[in-house]
Amino acid sequence: MRSLSVLLIAGVVAAAAPAAAQRPQRDSAKRVAPIPADARPPKGMCRIWIDGVPAAQQPAATDCQTAVKNRPANGRILFGDDFADSAKTKASEAPKLPRNAKGFTNVKQPPAPLLPKRPPD
Repeated sequence: MRSLSVLLIAGVVAAAAPAAAQRPQRDSAKRVAPIPADARPPKGMCRIWIDGVPAAQQPAATDCQTAVKNRPANGRILFGDDFADSAKTKASEAPKLPRNAKGFTNVKQPPAPLLPKRPPD
């Protein structure tokens, strides 16, 4: 009985080793550095950002289709219109709904339907 339990424990340990090997490694050298605001592409364009390369040596902004097609394995795509600096936007420039769009504010419930009274028998 004792040999069976030792064999069972050895089997569990052997099965757990490959599962632990497949876990992603947490390497501090691979941490992604923040992208400077002046290195972001203009609106409507994209830029390939290669990890581990200084901002001054990154490829120039290009159209998004070319950037997605030419992205290397250690790079990522920066889209020009996904970054909004909230310090530069004013309250008057906030996006507004079109006049014919109905929101959820000031919505009145429709009146309950009145059922006609039954006629006398």
